[in-house]
Amino acid sequence: MTTQRQSPPTGNRPLRADAERTVTAILEAAERTLGADPAATVEQIAEAAGVARTTVHRRFATREALIDALATWATRRFAAAVEAAHPDTAPPLVALYRTTANVLGIKASWGFAMSRASAVNPEVARIHAEVRTTCERLFLRARDAGVLRPDTDIAWTRRVYYALIHEAAQHPDEHDPDTLATLVVDTLLHGAGTPRPDRL
Repeated sequence: MTTQRQSPPTGNRPLRADAERTVTAILEAAERTLGADPAATVEQIAEAAGVARTTVHRRFATREALIDALATWATRRFAAAVEAAHPDTAPPLVALYRTTANVLGIKASWGFAMSRASAVNPEVARIHAEVRTTCERLFLRARDAGVLRPDTDIAWTRRVYYALIHEAAQHPDEHDPDTLATLVVDTLLHGAGTPRPDRL
């Protein structure tokens, strides 16, 4: 897979570089502002972005359209973070750690947007389906390499992995993404039990 630069979503027409920078500034300001106060207004977002309210409305007709675009953009960054870990080519254990750290970094930086990424949005649903397939391919590689047991249920393991990431993302200030990734992967692979509880 090839990682591509993620342009902000504003419609079908490509943006000029200056317009793209403006949209990026608006989306980044929206994440900061709405992350601190989910009820923040478009005026507050515009002020945080350093642009006029009319500039925001030229790009996003409504507050809901802005939030939807923000969620789509963050979802694309989430997919790019997964790709950047080389899940199909790096050694499986390395890819698992790197994927986990990258995803936790995105969830920490784009928490509001990721929480608003609805499966009703076709683009968001498509991206999440692709990431889910990539994740299951990685777990299959891990099973083949002996990182996971031969009898591992891949679909169940992915769901457990997603749940661990979700829980870790609730406490982004407690640890950096690399430390959280270590905790997630260690829990996934080893759990909290002793190596041979049947001998106790």
